[in-house]
Amino acid sequence: MDTNATAVLILVGSFAVMLICRFPIAFAIGISSVLTTMFLGLPLMQIAQLMVKGVNVFTLMAVPFFIIAGELMGAGGISKRLIALSDALVGWVRGGLAMVNIVASLFFGGISGSSTADTASLGTILIPMMREQGYDDEFSTNVT
Repeated sequence: MDTNATAVLILVGSFAVMLICRFPIAFAIGISSVLTTMFLGLPLMQIAQLMVKGVNVFTLMAVPFFIIAGELMGAGGISKRLIALSDALVGWVRGGLAMVNIVASLFFGGISGSSTADTASLGTILIPMMREQGYDDEFSTNVT
């Protein structure tokens, strides 16, 4: 058996054994990764550098800023205005509140560019409204 196949066996096997022994998943992933790294003889410093390099990506910085933008739009009242516009467009149709949710998400996604910010901002308003109208919580969160 070649080295790569053995490494995969060590990784998957040790992970499975630790899960069966009811280790926490984070520890099981970490320990099985360290075992595989030691088997392959890779320098641990290189692994640490690769981990930092993987997280140190400029585009990842945008995610918290989009969430902050969504919260600012929610606090500033833009979310309620978008919901009112969406309600005027499709609110009169049967099941209109679910459609209002989708149309408001369409507008908000176009403004902020982030589905996470959209959910954080509009979800806090629309999910309670949908709950009051008798929509199922599971359906409300899926639509949002």
